[in-house]
Amino acid sequence: MLDFIEKIRIAEAIEFFTDWLTDAFSFLFDPIKNQFGDFMDWSSDQLSAIPPIIIILIVGILAFFVSGKRFGLAAFSVIGLWLIYNQGLWEHLMETFALVLISSLLSILVGVPIGILMSKSKTAEAIITPILDFMQTMPAFVYLIPAVAFFGIGMVPGIFASLIFATPPTVRFTNLGIRQVSTELVEASDAFGSTGSQKLFKVELPMAKSTIMAGINQTVMLSLSMVVIASMIGAPGLGRDVLSSLQRAEAGTGFVAGISIVILAIIIDRFTQNLNTKRK
Repeated sequence: MLDFIEKIRIAEAIEFFTDWLTDAFSFLFDPIKNQFGDFMDWSSDQLSAIPPIIIILIVGILAFFVSGKRFGLAAFSVIGLWLIYNQGLWEHLMETFALVLISSLLSILVGVPIGILMSKSKTAEAIITPILDFMQTMPAFVYLIPAVAFFGIGMVPGIFASLIFATPPTVRFTNLGIRQVSTELVEASDAFGSTGSQKLFKVELPMAKSTIMAGINQTVMLSLSMVVIASMIGAPGLGRDVLSSLQRAEAGTGFVAGISIVILAIIIDRFTQNLNTKRK
């Protein structure tokens, strides 16, 4: 019935735009791919160079104090990390941790200022909210397409995909936290003659800290969830072991790599949650 309507060439237009963007901004993408890729390799090498026993002990001690001097998290961290080392996946664990750490830091550095902007401007909120909805509803695999087009394969496109996928929670929670700050406190700061920056950094951000930390926790978890997906475009780490096991139908190897990712996820999640509880 609708065959008389000519097909809209959306796919061709997107491909043309992507090719143009890649060529026009190659002066920007190429240095990022090369220099940032070298930095990521260097970071992974430095982490791998540290004796595993030292890292395990440091994480255990930090877990003990972060959890309020309780042994549960510390014991789990030590045993879990030792198990990963025992299975010969320590180097891959360090590669995964470097990817998650860098992508999470970039997401926070991008997300918090955007969230502040949204909280201060209804126009910005109206414009950015649909973009965040689009970013959160788009399947994670789709982010690999522009990542490969712009940066090739490796750890850099994995970080790029993680950045897009994991940033929205920090943006939303920062906006929510600042908007939930008591009106009386804001009016009191205005009455005492506070400037906009003083009100932001001394009143609004401290009061919204727990909410922002909850968003950061979600961002870190989403970054970690991209580990397996990013391995499809050459990102190293535990995700590559999972993908390789899937391709070879090696259930045991895949299970061990998956458990290692779960252990890392639980440790990071408990760390960020306990930091948030302590801040409260």
